[in-house]
Amino acid sequence: MDAGNEQREPHQSSLAVSPPPLEEAVHSTIREVLLSAAANPALTCDLALALMKRADLPSEILEEISRNRSLQKLRQFKLALASHQRTPRHVSVPLVRQLYPFDLMKVALSPTVLADIKRTADETLIRRLKTITLGERLTLARRASGRIAAALLLDSEPRIMQAALENAHMTEAFIGQAVLRPQVAALVQAVSRHAKWSYRRDVQIALLRTEHLSLARALAFARNFSAVRLREILQNSRLPARIREQLLRENPKPTGA
Repeated sequence: MDAGNEQREPHQSSLAVSPPPLEEAVHSTIREVLLSAAANPALTCDLALALMKRADLPSEILEEISRNRSLQKLRQFKLALASHQRTPRHVSVPLVRQLYPFDLMKVALSPTVLADIKRTADETLIRRLKTITLGERLTLARRASGRIAAALLLDSEPRIMQAALENAHMTEAFIGQAVLRPQVAALVQAVSRHAKWSYRRDVQIALLRTEHLSLARALAFARNFSAVRLREILQNSRLPARIREQLLRENPKPTGA
């Protein structure tokens, strides 16, 4: 019995060895080691970021690290945790709402962030647009997601509106929705003469339904549609009656698009 006990002692002691240094622990595949590292108050931001670079990290590890008070106020940590695709939603959504504007932009543009988290980032940023500086809005108009750029199409500063029109994430749908908003005469004029958007059929349809389109541009767009299609478009148009009537009279296409 004594000999057997002596043989088991090395194995028993190996289970009780001290945890590896944090530098090694963050690369471990052992659940208990990762949980211990995530909760360790000595965990630095750099090591936490290294840990969260692992796409296969279990959700429970991410939830545990979210409770680490030594990291909770650090900007880089919050951004990485909110952006990780395995962070539980009840952790990531409140975190997103704490982020700075350009961090929100990064979340919304990240290819690995879940769609509902991206939407939360966009909605949070849209609510803050009136409180951030002109320079920040200009940068967002150029670089942010399509939803943010679409919101900035309605900005009172012409430079921001123009920058939003050039945003690489802008779509016809966003343009169409924006020009149909009230009090957007400047936007309608800008879109109707834009080198890219004025040639998109869906955008032309939206423009033909707004009251702010000039007669000259309305005539130019109307020629791209058959009489039947044009009549359908103008049924829901806010163009003045005299312009609608002139478009129908001068439209040369009996059939087609």
